[in-house]
Amino acid sequence: MKALVIEQGANPSTDFFIRPWAENNQAQCKFVSLSSPPPAQQKWDLVIFVRYITPAWRAWLTSNKHHIGRLVLFMDDDLFSLKAHSHLPLRYRYKLFQYVWRHQFWLKQVGFELWVSTPWLAEKYASWSPLVLTPSSPHQQLTPQKTLFYHGSASHRSEFEWLYPVFEHVLTQDHSISVELIGNHNVRKRFAALPRVHVLHPMSWPAYQALLARPGRCIGLAPLLDNPFNAARAPTKFFDITQACAVGIYADHPVYRSVIKDGYNGRLVPMEQKTWADTILQLSKNEQERAHMIKNAQTQT
Repeated sequence: MKALVIEQGANPSTDFFIRPWAENNQAQCKFVSLSSPPPAQQKWDLVIFVRYITPAWRAWLTSNKHHIGRLVLFMDDDLFSLKAHSHLPLRYRYKLFQYVWRHQFWLKQVGFELWVSTPWLAEKYASWSPLVLTPSSPHQQLTPQKTLFYHGSASHRSEFEWLYPVFEHVLTQDHSISVELIGNHNVRKRFAALPRVHVLHPMSWPAYQALLARPGRCIGLAPLLDNPFNAARAPTKFFDITQACAVGIYADHPVYRSVIKDGYNGRLVPMEQKTWADTILQLSKNEQERAHMIKNAQTQT
């Protein structure tokens, strides 16, 4: 069975319901983004929309109806009820209205099947004769992650921008690395396109100290662009990174030269993006080297 699955990016609805169904039914699935252009003309035994549909996809279905077998909408919330949405934020309610609620009568008219996540939804929409899918964990081998972190502040906007291509390269090359940032909405928006990037909100000093005490961080970054504001900084990032039991990569800058001995208690690296990316990838692969430098750094704190 050839199935086309349209989803709004990777999401738990697909992973917990559609992928296990596909595996159990030996369906050969092609997963495409809701925002992508519909594919060229091709025959599909089954087309599944996960939660949402758009006018562009409606037009594609109309043009290709003779090449498509069954049509399915899967939902795991009560997406057809404005009353159920009334307590939700206005922006989210507008999204549900645009991407699913206003299409429901057309969906039924053209013969969509309804697949749902719970017996409650099946009972409410019994007129569709819905199929209830049972959730299960998809059979995916998840890669254990090492956390690479940069805990900047509002005064580090230039460093955040400088790091973007570094993270872009590293995350492509090493799937065992995740990135942890501390930043505002602009930082979250800037890095949203990169995989495995987690942005934490700025926090109080006591809360930050508690954060550092939580295990799991591997490599900490302390880039420093050469400008008058940065010339006055102290090398306190060394203490934060060491407190997190991580090895630090520091800018080869006067601020850090008095504290870091390259290869002994951290890495002292010139502000060249390729060099930083290469250093991160090299340290990620060498646990023994990281442990040696962390131990030496901890003797100074």
